[in-house]
Amino acid sequence: MRLLVSACLLGACCRYDGQSRQNEAVLRLSDEHEIVPVCPEQLGGLPTPRPPAEIRGERVINCRGTDVTASYQKGAAETLRLYDLLHCSGAVLKARSPSCGKGWIYNGSFAGELTPGNGVTAALLLSRGIPVWTEEDVENGLP
Repeated sequence: MRLLVSACLLGACCRYDGQSRQNEAVLRLSDEHEIVPVCPEQLGGLPTPRPPAEIRGERVINCRGTDVTASYQKGAAETLRLYDLLHCSGAVLKARSPSCGKGWIYNGSFAGELTPGNGVTAALLLSRGIPVWTEEDVENGLP
């Protein structure tokens, strides 16, 4: 299987804080699958590092109060384009991220509180019927 994978989970320092979230279980996927690293936030034109952002309603707002929704939407569209272009079979994305989170995301208060929902990229991929997993799913044996 060819999988899109959040680059931060592979060790790339592309998170908002300039760090990575390397995950050994995700790295091991390359033993059986072809991995395509992707960072939707960078694809959307956001710099690294960048102010943290969270979803509030229909918008993505950073901690300075700036609406960065358009960048998140552009990154999601570019991620989908790569998915289609490279004939991928699914995506492994960073849990709780405003781009990549699946099932649970931060609630927009910047207080570390979670709410049910999906990040912008995960939501777009899921709306197209694309399988999306998080690193937590991979740690539990999926895909």
